[in-house]
Amino acid sequence: MIKREHYIKEVREFYDSNLIKIITGIRRSGKSVILGQIKAEIQQKSDNIIYLNFENKSTQLSISNANSIIEYVRQERKEGLCYVFLDELQVIDDWAEACKTLRLENCSLFITGSNSKLLSSEFAKQLSGRFIAFRVRPFVYKEIIEYSKELGIEATIMDYLIYGGFPNRFEFRTKEAQIKYLNDLDETIVINDLITRYKIKKTELFKRLVNFVLKSNSRIFSAKSIYDYVNKNIMNCSINTIMKYLDHLKEAYVIDTINQYSTKVKRELEFYVKIYDADVALNSIRCLDNRFDLTHNLENIIYNELLYMGYKINVFDNNGKEIDFIASKGNMKYLVQVAYSVAEDKAYNREFEAFYNLDNSMQKVLITNDEIDYSTSTVRHIKLKDFLLMNSL
Repeated sequence: MIKREHYIKEVREFYDSNLIKIITGIRRSGKSVILGQIKAEIQQKSDNIIYLNFENKSTQLSISNANSIIEYVRQERKEGLCYVFLDELQVIDDWAEACKTLRLENCSLFITGSNSKLLSSEFAKQLSGRFIAFRVRPFVYKEIIEYSKELGIEATIMDYLIYGGFPNRFEFRTKEAQIKYLNDLDETIVINDLITRYKIKKTELFKRLVNFVLKSNSRIFSAKSIYDYVNKNIMNCSINTIMKYLDHLKEAYVIDTINQYSTKVKRELEFYVKIYDADVALNSIRCLDNRFDLTHNLENIIYNELLYMGYKINVFDNNGKEIDFIASKGNMKYLVQVAYSVAEDKAYNREFEAFYNLDNSMQKVLITNDEIDYSTSTVRHIKLKDFLLMNSL
């Protein structure tokens, strides 16, 4: 497996901190691999290391609660700062008590988890300021290229647009095996991580809502618009139920929502959000007859890539004309419009008109899959194949 330095370097400066280091993110995004890579790095300077993997049944059976974790560490550790790695810790019901105790006993704790108990709201509530969280996402294209070289396979942009970047899928050589893996992963996330975790009783409603949301990536919604769709096309439910279900998806890192920023009112519009899938595979496995939604998947991928580059993202409203992103980092701001192609006049006019009447205080960027350079005196066109290899706009 490739070394995911992008994430490791964020954690590195906290190696000796008494803050609990939480590596979190959607299931199978590579958290345990990163934890192992951090452990290997620390082993170069210390042998006072304890590692427990709670996905291992024998570990769960022998170390099943907070007290047994604490006692195990006390017995096995050496003098001085002890580095404790607790992988998939969420299976232990009172995991937070073990962490809070060990951090006071000269331990540097690293934990991973994604489902059941270690959701974003859970560790914020349980650890109340004693932690720092690092979210891991599926591969971006640069990582896919690197891992594909390691595996001796080809990495194409079209494959990325359809099947995304969950790391383990690249270990399966046939497309049929990859799709089966992605479907099984999706089932585990929806059934085990969400329905079971939240004890959802209206399972059919929840599953159909999830299908609708994940197939509607890169679109602006309000809770009311989703409520109207569900009540018309699925079954009756309250708007509070819709909002609760959307929160479940966000807490499990299945979707992100970003707010809309308006030049007219100079504020974020809280009631309208754009939804992005953690990985475009969650859209594509729901498509029939290979009718993949390449246009919206492309925008979703640009969103994930911009986050990886370190940009803060909002949707931008130019007096009723939507610009996909305002991407901010430091003092730099970019207006980014995304289209699959602007080769046809209608698409060209639509995408460029979104920038009309805006001054040049922010650089205007258009990203498409076209081979021709459509740059103008005010808009920089970046070809998708070039953008995916960039580290910054």
